Amino acid sequence: MVRLAGALVLNIGTLSPTWVESMLIAGKAANEAGVPVVLDPVGAGATTYRTETAKQILDAVDVAVLRGNAGEVATLVGIDAEVRGVESIAAGDAAAEIARAAATSLGVVAAVTGAVDQVSDGDRVSAIANGHPLLAAVTGTGCMSSAITGCFLAVAAPFEAAVAALVAFGVAGEDAAREANGPGSFHVGLYDALAALDPGTLDGRAEVA
Repeated sequence: MVRLAGALVLNIGTLSPTWVESMLIAGKAANEAGVPVVLDPVGAGATTYRTETAKQILDAVDVAVLRGNAGEVATLVGIDAEVRGVESIAAGDAAAEIARAAATSLGVVAAVTGAVDQVSDGDRVSAIANGHPLLAAVTGTGCMSSAITGCFLAVAAPFEAAVAALVAFGVAGEDAAREANGPGSFHVGLYDALAALDPGTLDGRAEVA
């Protein structure tokens, strides 16, 4: 299947030896076919198994974009960070440095998501301020942003794809929040807002530094 895809997203949210083996097979097949790969290291730093699985994939597969929160990405480059479950506790203003360090040491484009997203290829760093606090109140928005990154990676270079994907996802979050009464209605609205995104208006709403 991966040979028919424009991009491959490897999300380690559900783990078992069989899943890990399948992800490694898919990742290597993508590399052979020239299909770019996104890795979402869900919960890296929370358990040894998750951390070691993410590192195993990074060692075995040529990953184009690593998309995670600050705690997950920091763990993979040996920077102290507190991770509770799949959430990053200690992100702060260090996200840009974490993104740059990950890009440099792992040879990826690192997309570190948080209140302000940071994307780096080791030389450049872009900060994306689009989004809404309700994105942090709904489980799965990190995984959604990784999937959106895969969509953009299918048609653009890794750095540009990662930045554009997080702008689009943030704008959708802003749109969904306008009609939401809380996390539940926001979650439903987020899907609708993503489906309704208008490429012609995204440039004017992008908050990128």
